[in-house]
Amino acid sequence: MPQVRADLYALTRIPSVSLDAFDPAHVEASAEATAALLRAEGLEVEIVREGGRPAVIGRRPGPPGSRTVMLYAHHDVQPPGDEALWDSPPFEPTERAGRLYGRGAADDKAGVMAHVAALRAHGDALPVGVTVFVEGEEEVGSDSLPTILERHGEKLRADAIVLADSGNWDVGEPALTTTLRGNVRAVITASTLDHGVHSGMFGGVVPDALMVLVRLLAALHDDEGNLAVPGLREGVAADLDYDEARLRRESGLLDGVEPVGSGSLLTRMWTKPSLTTIGIDAPSVATSSNTLLPTAAAKVSMRIAPDEDDLAAFERLREHVLAHVPWGARVEVELDERGAGFAADAEGPVYDEARAAFHDAWGVAPVDIGVGGSIPFVAAFAERFPDAAILVTGVEDPDTRAHGANESLHLAEFERVCLAEALLLARLGALPA
Repeated sequence: MPQVRADLYALTRIPSVSLDAFDPAHVEASAEATAALLRAEGLEVEIVREGGRPAVIGRRPGPPGSRTVMLYAHHDVQPPGDEALWDSPPFEPTERAGRLYGRGAADDKAGVMAHVAALRAHGDALPVGVTVFVEGEEEVGSDSLPTILERHGEKLRADAIVLADSGNWDVGEPALTTTLRGNVRAVITASTLDHGVHSGMFGGVVPDALMVLVRLLAALHDDEGNLAVPGLREGVAADLDYDEARLRRESGLLDGVEPVGSGSLLTRMWTKPSLTTIGIDAPSVATSSNTLLPTAAAKVSMRIAPDEDDLAAFERLREHVLAHVPWGARVEVELDERGAGFAADAEGPVYDEARAAFHDAWGVAPVDIGVGGSIPFVAAFAERFPDAAILVTGVEDPDTRAHGANESLHLAEFERVCLAEALLLARLGALPA
């Protein structure tokens, strides 16, 4: 573990933000560093670029007749955001109270290093064939993934796929992620005028675009805060112990602010549709003037049930918005991005061995969880490799704060993740052919 941690710190120091506004040389450097780590473990490695950021594919055969396992992670990271909100520099890994702080320390460079650690644990006696696939643009939507799967899919084909980009139920309580919500992102644009006009002269008669947009956004939820778009699927989450006190602690919900929606808390977060307005194009408070706006737009992110069709969900959203247009305003609803959800049939020998490996590493049985966020590449792998058992695992815990300031990795949990993956490879190697 000391060398695994040292290599993780070195990876975390590379600011491999994959957004176009950031220097792509850092993502290239991260790909090269990942490739070097895999080559050192005896893998035959190539860096592939299919129109986007570089991905790394490493392969090493197992004993004759053994199973093949594909290990997935990603080496790109989110932007650090406002560095003033960090307690230590985001790209200088820093240990405090048993946690490692840094952008990408958990999401997902710890996933990369968990795979490397499992390979190191077995040395020259690898019990299964292994393919390691480390993507370079997961944080910007994996646009190249369909092409990679089309052109390099046979290199990635495996009996089991371990996708290390999720988390555990709590510190000391491992989990397998068996459901993920899908995502539909759309832009709603409202127009009422061909130019801005004085609000004192025409206000009270002429509707402005922001007034229309606010009405449309309000129509997306009922009085309880449930998504009001009709016809969307809903599921029921696993019955795990999760109360409002834990919700408040983990989310930072302010005192006096009530949760929205109906149904169990986990159902609301994991299997029911929800919608968030994530951006609005309108004048800022600091630069505003007394003007009726001719046009205003909002970007909304709608999470959908794991088994919902993403294109059908967008059409229902679009129809609902257009059905609530007030005062004859001109409104357009455009699809910005979409991704399917995922629901695993988490039964069979591979899942049995995974649960046993988790139990051996943590000393307690894992639970099956859902995740309210979306990881569209999981559905892409499930579609491309329908016969493979897909295990969604990860290193995060409820205090990881992935994508936010002070992202961190619980180091004791990370060690258990590494151990569990090494044990999983051993158990899969021991399964009868």
